[in-house]
Amino acid sequence: MLATGFVAPAPALDAPRATAKANAQPLPIFKDPRAALRAGLESYHAGDAATSVAALRYAAEGGEPLAQWKLGRMYAEGDGVARDDAKAYEYFARIVDHYADDEPDPRERSMAASAFVAVGLYLRDGVPSAKIKPDLDHAFDLFRYAATYFGNADAQYNLARMYLEGAGVRKSMRQAVNWLDLAARKGHPQAQAVLGRLMFTGEASGEPERARGLMYLTLARDAAGGAARDQWIVDLHADALNAASEADRRAAVGMLEGYLRERN
Repeated sequence: MLATGFVAPAPALDAPRATAKANAQPLPIFKDPRAALRAGLESYHAGDAATSVAALRYAAEGGEPLAQWKLGRMYAEGDGVARDDAKAYEYFARIVDHYADDEPDPRERSMAASAFVAVGLYLRDGVPSAKIKPDLDHAFDLFRYAATYFGNADAQYNLARMYLEGAGVRKSMRQAVNWLDLAARKGHPQAQAVLGRLMFTGEASGEPERARGLMYLTLARDAAGGAARDQWIVDLHADALNAASEADRRAAVGMLEGYLRERN
């Protein structure tokens, strides 16, 4: 997997490493990058964004992956700083570059996986304002690595979508359903919604599985809450519920109760 995705990394992933070395100059206010990381996180949680950014930048330039990840999230979401996708991509890409060669500490696996997914999303869609060009092949490799090596549900879901759409890879319903199933079992609501629709309509296996599909759609609808970005999940559930028979609904309730008992 590593050989596939990182033998010849894209230039955009090499640039941050050089930048980090060039800018990793000690600042007198911090003892070392780890101390700066602690100070930055403390300031962030105290609501002092300006101080936290300065400390996290020093820690990031000193090679602290958690600082790089935190800054990536802040710039991606405009959290305490002006949103800047180019900077977010740079920080996430440093983590990808680092963990292409080094095994992450068990406590860092989730953070590392989310960085792989973040870079994958940037490369899948491209961001013209940040001069990030779409690179579906590289995005696919990043999703596949995070999905298999880290078992990350977001990566599994995005990998499934690429198989469904034939984006950067040949279309494969079988592969899509396999990855959706893995993510859905981890409680990923978007994966549950897509898998539920495919089961309900019969696209997943050639035969409609209306009760099981409705079960997954119900789980997804309940997890979605009222977020506007998840309205599509609510709509898919409503469409399936309207089309389901009373027998389908009763069977779905039974499956849902069994599913929840098993998870608990």
